[in-house]
Amino acid sequence: MAAQLSPAATRAQAAMQAKSMKRRMRKRRSFKAFLYVATFLMLIAASGLGWLFLTPSGTNLRYLAADSLIITQHRHWAKYIIGQVELDKRVAEKKAVEEQMGVEVDTHEIVRPAATETVAETVTKPLVEIEEISGTGYKGHVMIVNDSTKIRLGVPAKQGRGERVRSMVERTGAVAGVNAGGFADPNWQGNGFQPIGVVISRGEIFYSDLGKKTTTQIVGLDYNGKMIAGRYSLQEMKDLNVREAVSFQPRLIVNGKGLIKNAKDGWGIAPRTAMGQREDGAIIFVVIDGRQPGHSIGANLYDVQNIMLEHGAVIAANLDGGSSTVLVKDDKVLNRPSTKSEEGRYLPTAFLVFNDSESVDIPNVWAGLGPGDIDGGRW
Repeated sequence: MAAQLSPAATRAQAAMQAKSMKRRMRKRRSFKAFLYVATFLMLIAASGLGWLFLTPSGTNLRYLAADSLIITQHRHWAKYIIGQVELDKRVAEKKAVEEQMGVEVDTHEIVRPAATETVAETVTKPLVEIEEISGTGYKGHVMIVNDSTKIRLGVPAKQGRGERVRSMVERTGAVAGVNAGGFADPNWQGNGFQPIGVVISRGEIFYSDLGKKTTTQIVGLDYNGKMIAGRYSLQEMKDLNVREAVSFQPRLIVNGKGLIKNAKDGWGIAPRTAMGQREDGAIIFVVIDGRQPGHSIGANLYDVQNIMLEHGAVIAANLDGGSSTVLVKDDKVLNRPSTKSEEGRYLPTAFLVFNDSESVDIPNVWAGLGPGDIDGGRW
């Protein structure tokens, strides 16, 4: 005969069975809850994908995201949003539009305010004025340089590597500075030393990867402090008396007219740097932070164009942006670059502002070097 359990053992066994049953019931409830949540999330995801791919608003958002990726170090990711065919098509279309934006002949003239003889009416403007700005999704700064002849192009001090803008400002004794032209950036780890296009300082061609008849879009100034922006050959730059210039595009404003029709054509959301000029000769730099949720996501070129127009620009052009965007005043970085370093990247060029620009010596760091002699990715 089987041994009978004592009353105490029977109660203990029953308690263990009850606990085991409760655990199984909790597991079943947890599994059911998981299934409910997973099903709900799948429905949400399916609805979201349907909205992204089947509705006009969702499609617009996808293309905005793609445009924002196209101008970053990770352009290839955009194919996962709009497909490789659409990516290639969009890049080609944008390039064609940018090329066309550089064609119209700029006829603007600067008329500097006449000096007043009445002491009571005399208003002395500071050389540099800085204003904080903000808009939908972005924060930034506008820097006004009231005497455009005080601007020079800064370049690195040593061969082999670019230089941060704050370092250029501090080393040369400049009042302020912003990043300027683009550069070769292999594997997005470039050393900032190989410019793209041309670099002109005090009328001398410091660097060029162009042929004699090849043209490029430039942003710069002539000897009278008039801003020059558009597509030109080296000979045309010489004929225009270009004094300081870098290659970049597109133009945003020409002859007082905005060239970008709407936000959809604004090349996505990103950190931005741009340069413009008012009729009185003052230069306008717009610097927009980006890629920093909670602070500033960034702006499109339509936003930048509108900021320029609001500040009286009759000509304006885009400069290198993204992780290169930086504004320095009195040896301090005023904006928040989208880089690990608070001072931004190593760069080949910067527009610097001086109290006495004529006394500044800026040697040609690329003297004796051609494009084939420079490794833009080697540190």
